[in-house]
Amino acid sequence: MMTRPRDQVSAKERMVYIEEHISEPHPSMKKLQELTKTHESGDMLSFYDGTVLLSNMIKFAGAKKCIDVGVFTGYSSLAWALSVPEDGKVVACDTSTEFTDIGKPFWKEAGVEHKIDLRIAPAAETLQAMIDGGESGTYDFMFIDADKESYDTYYEQGLQLLRQGGIIAIDNCFRMGRCMIESDTSPGVQTMRQLNAKIKKDPRVTAVMVNVADGTFVCLKN
Repeated sequence: MMTRPRDQVSAKERMVYIEEHISEPHPSMKKLQELTKTHESGDMLSFYDGTVLLSNMIKFAGAKKCIDVGVFTGYSSLAWALSVPEDGKVVACDTSTEFTDIGKPFWKEAGVEHKIDLRIAPAAETLQAMIDGGESGTYDFMFIDADKESYDTYYEQGLQLLRQGGIIAIDNCFRMGRCMIESDTSPGVQTMRQLNAKIKKDPRVTAVMVNVADGTFVCLKN
């Protein structure tokens, strides 16, 4: 059987090639990216290829109102704020100022600080308060990259908050490949598998799992 060229190239080699051919990040994003990588929890940083893809989707959709669930050092919030128009906004949900304070100077440096509404509280509480406040059906985009055990809750709240045609993007759908290992029955992996299966059958969305970053589910609200 003939070996196809793509079978001779490792996943790591593909990733290196991809990274060599992605547009350069905004200077403030690059600085924040490099600083975050030096942090002991730097491996929580969003992958750049996924961030660029979702930033393009925000621009394609003409999105103005975004929700970022899981801010960490503010890298993804910065990306979304750079992608929405001047009158756009990003509601950034996190529970820790320890990490978000790292990103704030870069939000300001990039000139988008005024677009980011940082809310320090459990994300489920923040999202429910938005629903209770009459904001259902008014948001264009939501990114979920936080505690995996609460992903289903965030997904359901996101569907309420998004308009028809809005997008929910869910990170870590692969769990570094562990979702594909049947013998791995750890709670976080099981939770992610269950949500992946649920989304596939959910008539409320048209969804595709994209092989970027650690697996990204892109869900269009029908």
